[in-house]
Amino acid sequence: MQETREQIVNALADGPISGPALADRLDISRTAVWKHVEHLREKGFDIDSGDAGYELAGVSGFGGIAIEYGLDAPFTIEYHDSIDSTNQRARELATAGESDVVVLADEQTGGRGRLDREWASPSGGVWLSFVLRPEIPVAHAPVFTLTAAVAVTRAAREAGVEAGIKWPNDVVIGDREAKLAGILTEVEGEADRVEWVVVGIGINANIDETDLPPSVNATSIQREVGPVDRRVFTQRLVEEFDELRSDVESVVDAWREHATTLGQRVRVETPGDTIEGMAVGVTFPGALAVDTGEERVTVTAGDCEHLRPV
Repeated sequence: MQETREQIVNALADGPISGPALADRLDISRTAVWKHVEHLREKGFDIDSGDAGYELAGVSGFGGIAIEYGLDAPFTIEYHDSIDSTNQRARELATAGESDVVVLADEQTGGRGRLDREWASPSGGVWLSFVLRPEIPVAHAPVFTLTAAVAVTRAAREAGVEAGIKWPNDVVIGDREAKLAGILTEVEGEADRVEWVVVGIGINANIDETDLPPSVNATSIQREVGPVDRRVFTQRLVEEFDELRSDVESVVDAWREHATTLGQRVRVETPGDTIEGMAVGVTFPGALAVDTGEERVTVTAGDCEHLRPV
């Protein structure tokens, strides 16, 4: 958040304060105070004006300034009403040397998932990408897919949705495994070190049932439990992600806690093979162990289908 506006918001949150008093405190003109207040109102800050001065009544916006306010995580929010792809923009920022940025959009016009599949991203969802520079080898980067899945699941459960995780990157609801969110992780670097990691997350938040893609088994938070406060939801997601990334060795255990795949008969389509058997474990940084009945196979990537019990 721009420093002067952050100071104004903090002052208004402490109670009524007059425009002249704000101007004196920040050493700016009264006109500048008024312009900042109007800008904050446009961005979703509910600011009352009374005899005692300005006072912050609440925050209802979904923009970057609104989400940064009160966010307990060291991320800068770059917000777009509409963008082609948050991952594409995140890659641009990563290439330019940025770190600890969240690119967030109300709508994506060209969202993509794994294997370059189209991802419908209408207004009302939470479409975001993290820009990270972790000090890890490239081989460990998949752990951030698990990190994102756990963060989404925890935020969804706080919102009242009984979410679970289907390997490798889907957050799903119930036995019908309706898809709530997907994750796409992209990495740049050499074998022994990561240059940057971009973790893209697409969540069907306040999406009406008629706007969900008919070609897939999809659902939304709104469909399951009603509309969610996207500002609060996004803050909780970012905060959970930040807490988890500080100890990536513990992420696999957190993932197992919410996994729907473990204990299931699965069929995994990999680039060179089809593996079928019982999903018996997940190992760091996110590989799935499948017992085929003849051998135990470790799968690092693929499309996983849950099968009916034999």
